[in-house]
Amino acid sequence: MASKATQAILLQDVEKLGRKGDVVHVATGYLRNYLGPRKLAEAATDARVAEVERQAEQRRRHEAQGEEQARDMAHTLNRTVLTIKRRAGTEDRLYGSVTSTDISDAIWKARRMRVDRRKVELEEPIKTLGSHRVQLTVWGDIRAVLKVMVVPGGADEEGGVEAFEAEPSEPIEGEFS
Repeated sequence: MASKATQAILLQDVEKLGRKGDVVHVATGYLRNYLGPRKLAEAATDARVAEVERQAEQRRRHEAQGEEQARDMAHTLNRTVLTIKRRAGTEDRLYGSVTSTDISDAIWKARRMRVDRRKVELEEPIKTLGSHRVQLTVWGDIRAVLKVMVVPGGADEEGGVEAFEAEPSEPIEGEFS
């Protein structure tokens, strides 16, 4: 006895079958006895298939907009040089350090751009004065390289932040890995 195949719309990712929103062909009994009761899929009607396709198209457009905005943001960050003031001791060693949170906050203060501190890629906090190159992930696989200048600040200053546009051809000085 051969079972009939029917179309189903997946409501969640199902291993070896498909991802949420996919329209798949499954056996009628599999949909009725396994996928349906577990709310993993529902029977595909013409109206639901059209709605799922419309939602998928809307999601693709939204992601394209997000990627375009991320590229603009990365372009701006690539041209940004942050100046962070910190107190320093002998041999240009900082009292404390500049962390990914400090850099994220500095980007917000200088450019009004939100960058999650977890996206700022510092192997270890910056502990010396000078020029440092910092990589960060803007969105997905879109990355930016930011120049951070750590300069000595006065004892009465809490640690100011400044930013300015760098010329794209301006070399970033210092040792980088």
